[in-house]
Amino acid sequence: MESASQVLSGDAARRPGSRDLRHLRRLAGYLRPYRGEVAGAAVALVVAAASVLSIGVGLRHLVDRGFADGRPQALDHALEAVLLVVFALAIATFFRSYLVHRLGERVVTDLRQQVYQHVLRLSPAFFETRRTGEVISRITADATVIQTVIAMGATQALRNLLLLVGGTVLLVLTNPRLTGIVLLVVPSAVLPIVAFGRRVRRFSRDAQDRIAAVGSQVEETLNAIRTVQAFTQEEREAEAFVVRSEAAFSAAVRHARARAWLAATVIALVFGAIVVVLWIGGHDVVAGRITAGQLSSFVFYAAVVAGAIGGLSDVGADLQRAAGAAERLFELLDTVPDIAPPAEPLPLPRPARGAVSLRNVTFAYPAHPERPILRDFTLDVRPGECVALVGPSGAGKSSVFQLLLRFYDPQKGSITFDGVPIDQVDPRELRQRIAIVPQEPVIFSADAWTNIRYGRPDASDREVREAAEAALAAEFLDRLPQGFATFLGEKGVRLSGGQRQRIAIARAILRDPALLLLDEATSALDAESERLVQQALAHLMKGRTSLVIAHRLATVQRADRIVVMSEGRILDQGRHAELIARGGLYARLAALQFAADSPVPATFG
Repeated sequence: MESASQVLSGDAARRPGSRDLRHLRRLAGYLRPYRGEVAGAAVALVVAAASVLSIGVGLRHLVDRGFADGRPQALDHALEAVLLVVFALAIATFFRSYLVHRLGERVVTDLRQQVYQHVLRLSPAFFETRRTGEVISRITADATVIQTVIAMGATQALRNLLLLVGGTVLLVLTNPRLTGIVLLVVPSAVLPIVAFGRRVRRFSRDAQDRIAAVGSQVEETLNAIRTVQAFTQEEREAEAFVVRSEAAFSAAVRHARARAWLAATVIALVFGAIVVVLWIGGHDVVAGRITAGQLSSFVFYAAVVAGAIGGLSDVGADLQRAAGAAERLFELLDTVPDIAPPAEPLPLPRPARGAVSLRNVTFAYPAHPERPILRDFTLDVRPGECVALVGPSGAGKSSVFQLLLRFYDPQKGSITFDGVPIDQVDPRELRQRIAIVPQEPVIFSADAWTNIRYGRPDASDREVREAAEAALAAEFLDRLPQGFATFLGEKGVRLSGGQRQRIAIARAILRDPALLLLDEATSALDAESERLVQQALAHLMKGRTSLVIAHRLATVQRADRIVVMSEGRILDQGRHAELIARGGLYARLAALQFAADSPVPATFG
């Protein structure tokens, strides 16, 4: 099994088609909880196949006893028998189709849920080297391929296999001599079909790759629609989409053409062979060696066997597509999270105090292991202390937050929370004691109740409203058409930047954490709103540990301690007045801010 950071990132590295059908055997394991439905579908499948084959017996009696002997009563009985068989075939086909489609939907739903739950637990490092659109394609499109094959391909394969075996047995029983001729002719027809089928599979894989590329571009462009329009790149993106969609169309046409040629080859070779057999059998009827009924049933069985062979060759490509899709899903499922709970996690003390310690930490992101962001970094934060991290962009401030949330592990050094090493704690228990307000708040496509309650799902409406009021969000939320129940749009598009920020602050207030992480939490607010929200945050931070990435002087001045960072190291720390008095980087950054006479204040970093 491979770690998340080792999984290949390119679409071309993983093809939807696979010659390794072992993945289908693993997929069959998802059928075990539904043995009853599998058994029902198998019985219906056998009954349907037996009904088809028994039609040949009825056809023989219909010709010999009804037509040839000129007995209307025998003709009536034979016709009644055939109608009963057809009725049984219809009933069996109904149950086979219903149960198999239900099984396909059930298995794929279970697999999709399992993969999605697993992906949610993969660390951010996984998504540094994997395109989100490609992961979405696996969970949606690849799962749909599997559902289609289970519902149609697999059942058709089993049906054709039963018809092939049963039809061959009945051919031998009907006329061994003609059967021998068929067995000599059919392989010469099947071999070209198999060879041509490989080309069909190759075109199928190419078409699937092209479609995935189209989906990835759509997902990426729509997620960045504001940037696309701001830089007036609509035509360029549309042209790029035309190129990719036309490439997908061309690949699909190649696949369709090859598949059509395969179908034509099946008809020409296999049924051509049947015509030859029919010609030979006709001479046998004329010579009196067999009856017309025997020849009729033999031709029927030969057609059934030929159709089964053609169907199996066609299903083979679908099964390989399903194997490739299953391989891509199982690859996600087998990816080992870089951050996982230890086998025997240590409990965190209760009640939580929020003490944090980073000792001699060296850290580089997995995407760039050669560029350390933090270098021999040591920081101790006491319970209830407010510490501001300041410094230029790239100093490593946000990386401290990433490590405290244990989205990543450092290459060297140790991190503790309330005296317990966080790599020996269940990450969920650790994160339940932390709340973060990021620089770019995430707003889900839902209403305000849902977005704020994300901080604590079991919170009451009253608690949600109190958190919104503390974050100064209640006022603008009440003015929306349905108040807190108003849909906020995709990624909160109906809100301004400052309003989205206040929703995120309300979410953190509701969580009531032991450790509060504020990453430029007031950067998107106007001066008046910032003053009021700072008051709310001051109340929120009282009595709890707070780490603030501070870009505005108002926040810095209130901090118990200011830590000045540059190039992943701590250059200095102390209170505002002390750092100003000592000069250095902080004093220079503060002087730059005060020197700006612009109504928009300059910021650190």
